[in-house]
Amino acid sequence: MAEILVQLRTLNDTLQRLAPPVSSPIDWGVAHAFRWQGADHRHPLQPICRTRGLQLGDLLGIDRQKAALVDNTRQFLEGRPCNHVLLWGSRGTGKSSLIQALLNAFADQRLRVIEVNRQHLGELPAIQEILHDRPERFILYCDDLAFEADDAGYKALKATLEGSLAAMPDNLLIYATSNRRHLLPEYTEDNQQARWVEVELHQGEAVEEKISLSERFGVWLSFQAFNQDQYLAIV
Repeated sequence: MAEILVQLRTLNDTLQRLAPPVSSPIDWGVAHAFRWQGADHRHPLQPICRTRGLQLGDLLGIDRQKAALVDNTRQFLEGRPCNHVLLWGSRGTGKSSLIQALLNAFADQRLRVIEVNRQHLGELPAIQEILHDRPERFILYCDDLAFEADDAGYKALKATLEGSLAAMPDNLLIYATSNRRHLLPEYTEDNQQARWVEVELHQGEAVEEKISLSERFGVWLSFQAFNQDQYLAIV
């Protein structure tokens, strides 16, 4: 009998290790920003309790981009038509800082930001399931986004933006930053597939595939490197 009990305890321990972790309840009041850690994590949404205190007025030299993103975000918070946004361009030009400043500006209007890394984009349906019935308005923030041709996250994000059978909740938007306009590497040979049909230029399939994801973002905001005069005015 003692031997059987030992075996049962061993079996129980093994089953507990193999069983998926039970997610703990999310305390939405502890933070305004969260980081997605993975659907199989005991705490899939990690609160980010200390964020940078950036304000919109602190960001200089990007007035056009700032106004466009503020307008789109305000429409989102008010339940009016709005768009997913791709912020692309040179590094160090304020793309990520602008999104962080947006959170500080609109947190009191129930705006929340959830940072989602590229390797977790395949779990977007799981994130949507958690958030769809919440009263807050969520920006899914993908920073420094770039894909290789065979990246699984590329197809997952494209499916979400195109609209799969499971509709994206009204309280979610995707804001992504990248130093690539089309999110995928572009090669000279891609352009060699272009062809003229009567008077129209038709891009090759490789080019069309590479621009198809970025076209799913309703708003593109470009950020160019500052020239010397702009840099000196900012600092």
